[in-house]
Amino acid sequence: MGDGGGGRNDAHELYKLKQRAVEYYRMNDVPRQLEDLLNSTFYLQPPDVYGHLANCFTKLSKAPTIYKVIGRVVLDGMGHQTLRVEIFCTIQNQVKSITSAVISSHFEVLETAMPDTVDAVELERNEAISVAVQWVNESMTELLEGLEPTQQEVADQLLTNFFANKLQEDKESKELELSLQQPLSLMSLQPPSPPPPPPPPSKKKGQKGKKEVIPEKPIPPAEPPEPVLHGSMAIGAVSLAVAKTCAILSNTPLYLNIASLKYKRESPRTLSLPLLMITMLSCGKSSPGKLNLMKEVICIPHPGLTVQQGITMLLEIQKQIIKIIDKPHTPKPETKKGHNGKKGGSTQIVGKLSYIGCLSINYDTIEQPLLLLQGICGNLGLELGINLYLAINCAAHEFIDYTRGKYEVMTGVFKNPAEMVDIYVELINKFPSITALIDPVRKEDSEQWDSICNALGSRCNIIAGTAAKSIPKLLEEKNLSTPKCSGLIIKHTNQTTMSDLAEVTKLIESQKRIAILGSTEGESSDDSLADLAVGLGVRFLKLGGLSRGERMTKYNRLFAIEEELVQGGTLVPSVGQTFIDFEDTDAEIPHGTPPFSVTSETMK
Repeated sequence: MGDGGGGRNDAHELYKLKQRAVEYYRMNDVPRQLEDLLNSTFYLQPPDVYGHLANCFTKLSKAPTIYKVIGRVVLDGMGHQTLRVEIFCTIQNQVKSITSAVISSHFEVLETAMPDTVDAVELERNEAISVAVQWVNESMTELLEGLEPTQQEVADQLLTNFFANKLQEDKESKELELSLQQPLSLMSLQPPSPPPPPPPPSKKKGQKGKKEVIPEKPIPPAEPPEPVLHGSMAIGAVSLAVAKTCAILSNTPLYLNIASLKYKRESPRTLSLPLLMITMLSCGKSSPGKLNLMKEVICIPHPGLTVQQGITMLLEIQKQIIKIIDKPHTPKPETKKGHNGKKGGSTQIVGKLSYIGCLSINYDTIEQPLLLLQGICGNLGLELGINLYLAINCAAHEFIDYTRGKYEVMTGVFKNPAEMVDIYVELINKFPSITALIDPVRKEDSEQWDSICNALGSRCNIIAGTAAKSIPKLLEEKNLSTPKCSGLIIKHTNQTTMSDLAEVTKLIESQKRIAILGSTEGESSDDSLADLAVGLGVRFLKLGGLSRGERMTKYNRLFAIEEELVQGGTLVPSVGQTFIDFEDTDAEIPHGTPPFSVTSETMK
């Protein structure tokens, strides 16, 4: 009886197990899917039957989801700490590492600063990155776990909300700290009143009165830098990593994913490549010569050239510059006045490799670097304004002397803001192939921005780089008029998400301005900037010079993207940029016009 009862129990358990199996497979639609799959396989009769079945089952499997996010400290191209984010996904019940993204720090590279300042900035950078790593490892997995990487906008909104909470926590912490300090400040003694000013000196008898010197208008003080919350790099890095993960899992180029995010559609039919702004020379404050005005002398290949052709042309120019620097120098007696107005022998041209991947040269006047490029182009059968154009990153904020209230354009040569406008007008008149000036004066000198735009805006793009507001500020205020400019350089740093980049480029375009995607000074080897530039449809991409691996990897990525677009028949020619008529800012910027509107009349 015992054995019979045990057999009945086993049979009953087996029956219940079969019923659960039937229900489980029915709920997941397995019988119908298997029947359809087997029938289609029989009619197709593929050579690799199991490979065919595996492909079909892969299509039926659930979409990959984010399993965990890990942050690590790595080094950028300058050996400084930065953040790397790696994303793991659950794919067909297995956890796999998909990709990683590295975001560059917003901190400037201080070449001319005192050692104590450099150490302080390095310490702050490391603290900021340490907090970012902490945010990623402690919060991002919980925040994004189970999310499909295709849901970029959802991920970006979660990251934005997370950052807003961190900002609020930081604000409350500072308010609490301030409230604790206030009682102590009230107890402090009031400072003594200042002594009365001394009486004006009396004139001696018989002394003629001197002509009164009208003091120059004082320059506006520097605005405090926009605060950057430590840890904010985690937001931008994770957002980029999610975008790269989606691209890999969907076997789609990153630039197409970014374009879809911006234009809110599956995939754009055609894309164009940005025009390259390639730094050839550096003659700024950190260069060995006296010239401070030109942090970067930039070449822009003609839009009719491919990326490969443009870079090949500029590599040849760079080669010629190196030959001139390496050429043995024999000083010769000189009786004519030199560029600095003094008599003397010619100076040996020396150069060093800058951290932005170009040659830093010891020039002493504004014309010298431009004449060098002009002469080399002539020797190579090229013509400035025809085969390539020039842009100058003036970086005015780096050579302002606040004690004098003037710009030290060359060592010992000071100019007030109004005189800077005259310098640029004269420069463009002498060299009409210059089609862009970046940061010609500080952002605080708004009156001079207006003057430069009104005087040169129809012939030259006036670009705000360091003078531009941060992307969060631009999206918050939705106003590009301060300072008055033709376009802005945007950078992927800190809390900027992929959705933010898409929105800010649309904002810039809607206000008829030029969007330029730029790299940071301490750049990483992540080549995503090339994809971002193409996907966002920016007009220019500014990566630095044609040296240093962390920069060349992005140029190499552009080669690959160009080849893919040509093979796919989706590449459209880059449209040349016309200049803005600031007297008629409501006028639409026309497309399809000659590049930069540099006509034969302009060249005369």
